[in-house]
Amino acid sequence: MTTETLQPAQPQATANGALPGLPTELPANAGRAAAGIAVVLVAQLMLILDATVVNVALPHINADLGFGPAGLSWVLNGYTLAFGGLLLLGGRLGDVLGRRRIFEIGLAVFTLGSLAGGLAQTPEMLVAARAAQGIGAALASPGVLALLTTSAPDVAARTRALALFGAVTSGGLSIGLLLGGVLTDLGSWRWTMFINVPIGIAVLAVTRRVLDETATRPGRFDVVGALTATGGAVSVVWALISAPEHGWGSARTIAGLVVGAALIALFARTERRVAHPLVQPALLRSGLRVGGLVAIGLVVAGQLSMFFLAVQLVEGGLGFSPLQSGLAFLPLSLGIFAMSRITPTILGRVGPAPMIVTGSAGLAASFAWLSTVTLDDSYASGLLGPMLLNGISAGLVFLPVTSIILEGVAPEHAGSASGLLQTFQQLGGAVGLAVIVSVYAAGAVPGEVVPGLQPAFLTSGLFALLALAVGVRMLVARRRS
Repeated sequence: MTTETLQPAQPQATANGALPGLPTELPANAGRAAAGIAVVLVAQLMLILDATVVNVALPHINADLGFGPAGLSWVLNGYTLAFGGLLLLGGRLGDVLGRRRIFEIGLAVFTLGSLAGGLAQTPEMLVAARAAQGIGAALASPGVLALLTTSAPDVAARTRALALFGAVTSGGLSIGLLLGGVLTDLGSWRWTMFINVPIGIAVLAVTRRVLDETATRPGRFDVVGALTATGGAVSVVWALISAPEHGWGSARTIAGLVVGAALIALFARTERRVAHPLVQPALLRSGLRVGGLVAIGLVVAGQLSMFFLAVQLVEGGLGFSPLQSGLAFLPLSLGIFAMSRITPTILGRVGPAPMIVTGSAGLAASFAWLSTVTLDDSYASGLLGPMLLNGISAGLVFLPVTSIILEGVAPEHAGSASGLLQTFQQLGGAVGLAVIVSVYAAGAVPGEVVPGLQPAFLTSGLFALLALAVGVRMLVARRRS
């Protein structure tokens, strides 16, 4: 594989303060482009929120519908399984059939699934609705990132849009906990589903006014690639999310991983032979891009597992209500969104690799800090500091990783690259959560919260340290170049 480097130029200001080569006036379509970027970011926030918005409502859902301890996890897993398994297919469909069209179809499916979830009367109905939400998200989400990059009127706007995308993606997980707590405490768990319906309708109503359709790509659709990629991803995610319940050495877990690996191997072989592959093999020939994909998977693995652990601590250990639990994550969200305002400037000055190294180190430190929290600590003395550090550090990572993965991608393959990025995010989250739940269960003491949390937080820190190692490798490769 070849190694690419991203070293943004450092323009010098002229005598009148302007930067040479940059426009002094807004492009004619800047207003419409900004509206389009805002619309797709709202859609992305809605899709990301649903990964965590029901977390703090799970006890209420169980009391209302009677899931039972084992079945309740499928309220989360039904969404994750469909979302993570179909992302590559969703990205390629947008490339071939038009990104705005697939974005609209996915958003409509997601909105209808949300309505069905809010009206569900049985566990089976709710899990089916969550799977429908995941299918819709898998169709719509790759188009979000692709439409962001093609809607921006210039390079500066594109960088700002990517920074906001990173903030929405990482901050949306913690905002989901906050919103879920508010809706559950003030209304009902059903409003964690219903809230998506008016937002989805509003986005669909304005999409065609502010977003242009992308060109369709004639050619045969890679059916074998679509089936093997989807089947492989679904098998791997299914095995990982069921591993804590059935055991890592169980026949069920091993069979799922083996089938998934075999299908992914067949998918890789197919992509090298077909004329119109689902994922262009050239996308994976860049060592820098592959490093970015691995880094984002590791970071999300640590972050998503941290949300699970921190919810156990604040609700089970500190006795917080759902609303208080959501508010506990507010410093993390504020740190992420504050960093999104300055990360484009930092990226232009130092490049992506130093940002990944610094952000990953900060994440590892925040997880290590959280592992020291005991029930003698208050929220202010024990959780506030590491939450804020975690948000600032996560905000440093997402923009440079996203820019690395999308750098140099031809416009006709932007959807595939976006699907690849988000597939690694979903798989990383599934791996992280499965590993963390196993570590937490192994170290837990019946009736106590903290003992199992300490090794689990340190395991989250290990994911961040591995991302740090990937960032260091990128930095060394850049300096050698």
